[in-house]
Amino acid sequence: MFKKILIANRGEIAIRVMRTCRNLGIKTIAVYSEADAQAPHVKFADEAYLIGGSRVNESYLNVEKIMEVAKIYEAEAIHPGYGLLSENENFARRCEQEGIKFIGPPPEVIAKMGSKIESRRAMKEAGVSVVPGISYPLKDAAEAIKVASEIGYPIMLKASAGGGGIGMQIVHNDEALIKAFAGNQKRATDFFGDGAMYVEKYIENPRHIEIQVLADEHGNTVYLWERECSIQRRHQKVVEEAPSPFLDEETRRIMGEVAVNATKSLQYKNAGTIEFLVDEAKNFYFLEMNTRLQVEHPVTEEITGLDLVEEQLKVASGQVLSFKQEEIKRMGHAIEVRIYAEDPKTFFPSPGTINKLRMPDGEGIRHELAVEEGSTVTPFYDPMIAKLIIHDSNRELAIDRLHQILNQYEVEGIKTNIPMLIQVVSHPAFRNGDTTTNFVEKYLTPKKVKKN
Repeated sequence: MFKKILIANRGEIAIRVMRTCRNLGIKTIAVYSEADAQAPHVKFADEAYLIGGSRVNESYLNVEKIMEVAKIYEAEAIHPGYGLLSENENFARRCEQEGIKFIGPPPEVIAKMGSKIESRRAMKEAGVSVVPGISYPLKDAAEAIKVASEIGYPIMLKASAGGGGIGMQIVHNDEALIKAFAGNQKRATDFFGDGAMYVEKYIENPRHIEIQVLADEHGNTVYLWERECSIQRRHQKVVEEAPSPFLDEETRRIMGEVAVNATKSLQYKNAGTIEFLVDEAKNFYFLEMNTRLQVEHPVTEEITGLDLVEEQLKVASGQVLSFKQEEIKRMGHAIEVRIYAEDPKTFFPSPGTINKLRMPDGEGIRHELAVEEGSTVTPFYDPMIAKLIIHDSNRELAIDRLHQILNQYEVEGIKTNIPMLIQVVSHPAFRNGDTTTNFVEKYLTPKKVKKN
């Protein structure tokens, strides 16, 4: 096992990784920006080093500075967390070149799965059903219209290098597609440096269900059940749960086996997630693969009793998986909500200083925090400030406790999306398991009244 690792990230995920390292006796190195000088992850680490200015490209995306710190202070491995450099094949390759273990899959796999077009091709070759559409970049809007006429509207216009809903839009006709193409291509270029666009058929009322996989460096691969992440705003997840209230045992098993076979076909190593769209008839289609730990990984940990970060570290250090597929338990139900510093009506970020932070505690309640009382939420980074995870013996009890705990949260000084989360978990449709990806638009968005 490693003696010292560097966490190339910030916020709650950096602390999450450090906590497991502390339990295993592994020393940790934090890196931080000028804006994060007093951040909780800096205080929690064994060592911490300033790597640049407040903006991410000056600090958390500064590969040269991160590698310099790793080498000077003798880190044996780097954990990238999620976001930032976690799915950057060049960073993974640089780690290899410097003799520092990258805690994640090989750079070649990251590159293939990082392109939504290439990942569609790979999954089709592996025999996995994909959403009807194309697996090549569009030349222009005219070609997009031609493809749309063949597969039929509505369609989903997507950026190949996209993520977090950026460069993605549902389109219902030719005129809207022409307008959307230029705008989304520009956004994709600005955010990802890649304006390649493609088109998929839009699946009506789908579920977003993902399979957690884990593969060691000796050819062993398992799936750790599923998570349903259908409740989203701006195509970004806000509520995740495990297991899915929609799947039956047979569909669950088939999806898991498909995910394992696809993972093996890639010669994948470490933790990853294969995401699917599931229609009303429980047909499932490959959406994308995340070659990293997911924000929502705690719900899997709660129902399996496993520490996914510990498993990542074991795999990266060359150990064989210590359990087989049939030994992986499923215990109770877990739900995670993401708490953002944002206006609950507009979903716009709400930076500021947290003057008061009070959170209930107790059995089955888990908090993953990026802040503390007195912390300043800056405009430089993602505005997620915490995750609340509830685990109970069944879904109904988990929902009841989640509703109770959310109502007891106290956050002052900034706006948060807690009112919106309370709306979600108190809605009859959520309790009934009607958790399709259009939940927010269908149940929470005020309808415009037509004037006579």
